[in-house]
Amino acid sequence: MRTRCLVVCLCALAVFAPAFARAQDDPHAGQNTADHSPSPWMLMSDGVLFTTFNHQGGPRGGDEFKSTNWWMGMASRNAGPGRLTVTGMISLDPATATSRGYRELFQVGEVYQGRPLVDWQHPHDFLMQAAIVWRVPIGTESHMTIAGAPVGEPALGPIAFMHRPSASENPAAPLAHHTLDSTHIAMGVLTTSVDRGPVTIEGSIFHGGEPDDNRWDLMDPGALDSWSARAWYRPAPEWQMQVSHGFLKKPEALEAGDVRRTTASIDWLTTSGGDYTAATFAVGRNDKAHGALHAFLAELASHRGSTSFYGRFESVDTETALLQNPLAADAGLDQPPSRVTALTVGAVRNVNDVARWRGYEIGLGADVTLYAVPDALRASHGDHPASVHVFLRVRPPAGHMGRMWNMRMAQ
Repeated sequence: MRTRCLVVCLCALAVFAPAFARAQDDPHAGQNTADHSPSPWMLMSDGVLFTTFNHQGGPRGGDEFKSTNWWMGMASRNAGPGRLTVTGMISLDPATATSRGYRELFQVGEVYQGRPLVDWQHPHDFLMQAAIVWRVPIGTESHMTIAGAPVGEPALGPIAFMHRPSASENPAAPLAHHTLDSTHIAMGVLTTSVDRGPVTIEGSIFHGGEPDDNRWDLMDPGALDSWSARAWYRPAPEWQMQVSHGFLKKPEALEAGDVRRTTASIDWLTTSGGDYTAATFAVGRNDKAHGALHAFLAELASHRGSTSFYGRFESVDTETALLQNPLAADAGLDQPPSRVTALTVGAVRNVNDVARWRGYEIGLGADVTLYAVPDALRASHGDHPASVHVFLRVRPPAGHMGRMWNMRMAQ
C-alpha cells in the first residue's frame, strides 16, 4: 500500500507540475481559443518530494524509509480595485510517511492514536492550505489585504520551514517547529494586514487546536478562539525581519492549558543566476501553564553549480518528563525543561546531467545530526546519539517567477 501511494505521488507530480509550470512560462497559455485573448490569471506552483533513508541513533532511535512531500499552486488576477489570489497546498505525507510521521529524536508535539508523539515528527495533513486573498490599494503608497482560509496560516512566527530557502534542502522539520511555526496549518483563519513601503502589520483570528491524527480529513473545525499579530520589516530585497505574538487556545489535545507564543526572526536571501545563499535566525518562546519553553534556530543553505550545502543549529527547551516517559502525557510537567542542542550538516548533489527528466531538479543528498544531550535525558536517549539521512530530492520545474520561497498566506 505504501509503495502504491508513493507511485501515485510521483505520477501526480510528473503529470501536473510540468503542465502548471508551462502555463507560467508560456505567455499564450490560458488563451481563449475563440478570441485569442490572454488569460487574466497569473499562475505559479512549487513543491518538493524527499524519499529518505532515516537513521536515528541511540536507544530511542531506529531505521526507516519514508517520503515527505508537498505541492502548492497559486492563481492571481486583478479583481475590481485590487488583486485576488487563490492558493492551495496539499501533501501525501499521510500515505508516504504514514499517519504517525517519521522518527526524529527529541521532537515533541501533537498526538497519534491517543498518545503524545515523542521522538517523532508528525506528518502534514493532506490539505495544508486553501485560501482566498484580496489585496487592495489604500491611497497611493499603502495596501490592505484580507485573507480567509478554512485551512491556512495565521500571522504568527517566521516563514514556515517548507518555504524557507535556508531549509529547502533539509528533509527534516526543525526541533523548534512547535515553538516557531507549527501554526502554518491552522483551522478557520481570518487575517487582515496593512502594508506601507517596507513595513507590514498583520493580525489573525483562528482555531487554536492543532490538527488531529486523521490526516486525510479536509479540516478539523472549531471555534475561532485564538489570535495573533505580526509585524514585518523589509529594508532591502535580500532582508526581511518579523516579530509576532499570539494566544493559542489549548493547542495540544493531551495537554491542558493555553499557550502564548512570541517569536522573532531575520531572513536573508541573495541570488545570482541559478545560485543562491540563504540564512535564517529565529527565536521563540511558548509560555505555558507550567512554565516557559525557549528555542533558538540558525539555518544556512548555499547552492553553487550542481552542489548545495546546508546546516542547521538549534537549542531547544523540551518537556523532560515526556521525553523520559512518552506515556506520561500530562504528568510531570512541573519538572524543569531540558535544553537539547542539535547541529546538522549536509549536502545535495544535483544529478540532472545524468537523470534529466522533464525539467525536474533531481538531487542525491545526505546529512548527519549530532546532539548535546542534557543529563536528565542521557538514560533515555544515550550520551552521544547521532542521526543520518540519505535521500533523493525531486522538485518540479520552476516557473518564470521562480520558487515559492518566503511565501506566507496573506502576502
